[in-house]
Amino acid sequence: MPEQEQEKRQRVLDPVSRISEIIFGVLMALSFTGALNAATAGREEVRTVLLTALGCNLAWGLVDAVMYLVTTMTERGRNLTLLRQVRVAADPKEAHASIAEALPGRLPDAIGSDGLEVMRKRLVALPDVPARVRLGRDDYAGAFGVFLLVVLSTFPVVVPFIFIPELALAMRVSNAVALVMLFIGGYQLGRYAGGNAWKTGFAMAAVGGVLVSIIMALGG
Repeated sequence: MPEQEQEKRQRVLDPVSRISEIIFGVLMALSFTGALNAATAGREEVRTVLLTALGCNLAWGLVDAVMYLVTTMTERGRNLTLLRQVRVAADPKEAHASIAEALPGRLPDAIGSDGLEVMRKRLVALPDVPARVRLGRDDYAGAFGVFLLVVLSTFPVVVPFIFIPELALAMRVSNAVALVMLFIGGYQLGRYAGGNAWKTGFAMAAVGGVLVSIIMALGG
C-alpha cells in the first residue's frame, strides 16, 4: 500500500510538528530556568531546577509521543471510515456529501460536484483497503522523534548554567539562546505558512520574552 507508506513518511517529516515540538520544549524549559533568582539561588538550587526541567520535558516528551500515536490512529480511522462510507453509498450524492464534509473550508465549493465525483471514483477504485487501522514502524519512529525533539530542545537552554559559574550571566545567556530558538522556530513556521516569516519569528520570540518576564515578576 504505497499511499499509506507515503502518508506515514509525511507524518514523520511534517515541519509544523517538528517546529511546534521544539518551541514547546523551549517554553517548558524557560518556565523552570526563568524561576531562578540570581541574587539568592545557590548551586544546589540551580542543579535542582535543571534536573526538574529535564525531568518535566522527559515526561511531556513521553506524553506528546503517546498523543502522536493516538492522533495518528484517530485520523487514520476517520479516513478509513470515510472511505467505507464512499464505497457503500447507494447514491453518488451521498458519497459527495461525505467527501465534502471531510474537506477543509470552502474547498468543496471550489472543486464543485465534478471534482467531488472524480474524488469519489478514485476512492472507490483504491485497491488493498485495510480492514482496520494499524500502526507501523514509521509511526513509532515519528513518536520517538517527537519525544526526542521535546527533550533535546531543553539542553540549549540549560547548558549555560552548567558551564557558566556566574548565575546572572548564565541566566542572560540561557534566555538569549531560548529567544533565538523561538525566533528561528517562528520564522520557519511563518515561512512554511507562506506569511511574513520575520514577523512570525519576532512574534514567537516576544511570546518567550513575555513568559520569562511574567515568571520573574512572580518571584523568579
